[in-house]
Amino acid sequence: MPLSLRLAPSPTALASTNGGLGGPLKKKQCRIPYSGVATTRIGLCSLDYGKRVDSYVVRCSLETVNVSVGQVTEVDKDTFWPTVKAAGDKIVVLDMYTQWCGPCKVIAPKYKDLSEKYEDVVFLKLDCNPENRPLVKELGLRVVPTFKIFKDNKVVKEVTGAKYDNLVEAIETARSAAGSSG
Repeated sequence: MPLSLRLAPSPTALASTNGGLGGPLKKKQCRIPYSGVATTRIGLCSLDYGKRVDSYVVRCSLETVNVSVGQVTEVDKDTFWPTVKAAGDKIVVLDMYTQWCGPCKVIAPKYKDLSEKYEDVVFLKLDCNPENRPLVKELGLRVVPTFKIFKDNKVVKEVTGAKYDNLVEAIETARSAAGSSG
């Protein structure tokens, strides 16, 4: 019997369908394991059964999260927290920038170089555009660029402005604190 699965990053990303058969869908909870580069997580998904036996739609509340080191990973309001959580005990540095910000553009290549230098740190970028406004407000952005350094899902350091030396010092301080506590 053929089984067709469609994955979506959130329950609202897929419209509720059952192949045009009409009538309500019955939902059954299932666990779908998946693996990221840094950690393995289990996501809770809903499996919708249509009237026909071969009509299924899987909707996941959490998509596979790959945590990469040695590069800068672009995140958004939906992928930021899952990525930070998937980083586990690694230090996470977030560059909060905008497309129109001159200093953001100047420091971007240096930020990329830092991601290649510190292979034990996860480097992320968040475009502070209107779509990401809820996360931007949650993180308390006041100026761009702002760099927030996370350890165990909490902000431990913040650098405002394109201050490269301050950013390096903050990363070193966070790494030293992480090394002495772990």
